[in-house]
Amino acid sequence: MPESVVGKQPAQVVAAPLPGVVTGPLPTPPSQAGRSRRKPVHPGRPRRRRRRRTLGIGWIALVMFFIGLFAVGMGLGVATGFDLGMFRDPDQPPPREFPVLDPSRPQRLAIPDLRVDAPVLEVGRAGDGSVEVPPLKRHNEVGWFDGGPTPGQFGPALFVGHADTRTGPSVFHDLGRLKPGQPIEVRRADGTVAVFEVNSVEHYDKDRLPVHRVYGDYSRPSLRLMTCGGKWLGGDQGYSDNVVVYASLVDSR
Repeated sequence: MPESVVGKQPAQVVAAPLPGVVTGPLPTPPSQAGRSRRKPVHPGRPRRRRRRRTLGIGWIALVMFFIGLFAVGMGLGVATGFDLGMFRDPDQPPPREFPVLDPSRPQRLAIPDLRVDAPVLEVGRAGDGSVEVPPLKRHNEVGWFDGGPTPGQFGPALFVGHADTRTGPSVFHDLGRLKPGQPIEVRRADGTVAVFEVNSVEHYDKDRLPVHRVYGDYSRPSLRLMTCGGKWLGGDQGYSDNVVVYASLVDSR
């Protein structure tokens, strides 16, 4: 072989990134003045072993990072009460000991122990921000607050009604006589009947209504029935108290 050929250096080979390795824009190559400091790589022996080793170390570091993150999360959970069990498979519904229904507007409300079986109309907010009540000419109907959940969804579905009028008793006249364990049924537009069970019946001064407890409990599907009670104050004041029935969804058919 001619000496001119034997004296030549072998060509330098730069290995391409492994499949799946994301690289950013390549830096501008340095000036070629003088001899390159990079050691020649022989053809047929690309520098893949070092890259594999680097990738292996990278995966180990990533795994160790997430283990450390999980351990820190466990510590925060103990310190703050944050439940890491909330992170579940999104395709699996959370375990429940009670039914949950899809949204559907209520049509009738029945309280068998009070012999109430009334149609439901939708009510919104009054001008002062409070919940509207059915008009007096429809005092034997129950108003469902359409700004909240429908009966059977998570949260408190709110129903309001009159206790009486000048002409006599109205739809929620005997609401305060309900007892824990008694049923309340709501027939819905989708044909299902949501069955609730009374938890408690409570009386509050109108100026001391526990708003968060009445409206803000979204831990499970529930029901709130509300009417007036207590002492008659007369005029625009009406009665002194609110009667609130708390009930929870226990079944549907």
